[in-house]
Amino acid sequence: MTGTRPIHNLALIGFMGTGKSAVGRLIAQILHFTYLDTDQVVEFRAHKTIRDIFQQDGEPAFRDWERVIVEELTRRNKTVISTGGGLPAAQANLDSLKTHSLVVCLWASADTIYERVRDHDHRPLLAEAEPLGKIRELLAVREPYYRQADVLVNTERRSVREVAIQVIHQFHMAQVAHR
Repeated sequence: MTGTRPIHNLALIGFMGTGKSAVGRLIAQILHFTYLDTDQVVEFRAHKTIRDIFQQDGEPAFRDWERVIVEELTRRNKTVISTGGGLPAAQANLDSLKTHSLVVCLWASADTIYERVRDHDHRPLLAEAEPLGKIRELLAVREPYYRQADVLVNTERRSVREVAIQVIHQFHMAQVAHR
């Protein structure tokens, strides 16, 4: 974390299955913040599931929805933002989040992620013959963006509560440092 910037929100980035939703909801509850899941906002506004957006409109249309929502987040305060796994792979999205949020990347290995998500049929990017290979491929592409987070937190073999407490601690430290 360099320079002084306002930190009103907390943004969780990372690959699917790293715990962003569960950790984000708990953090919002503890801090008395609003919880916002960008994937849920996309589905609400598009009036269709992410899977349907990917199938009917394509991934670029989904990424356009994400971009619009990220732009709107600059006006939010006291919000825990859980992003879709690919959202920070657009540099402009990541840069925008950093204007108002502490950006925390939740991290896990490809094998752990696969174990956590393999039974989820709502993951359009895993509708592949070799989903573990796809996870490894996407992690490799997205890792440079994930590593730009202010804080990286490994979620392997840790409870949701343990991860949430660590993230909250980092958030409070960042707020003090950026006053």
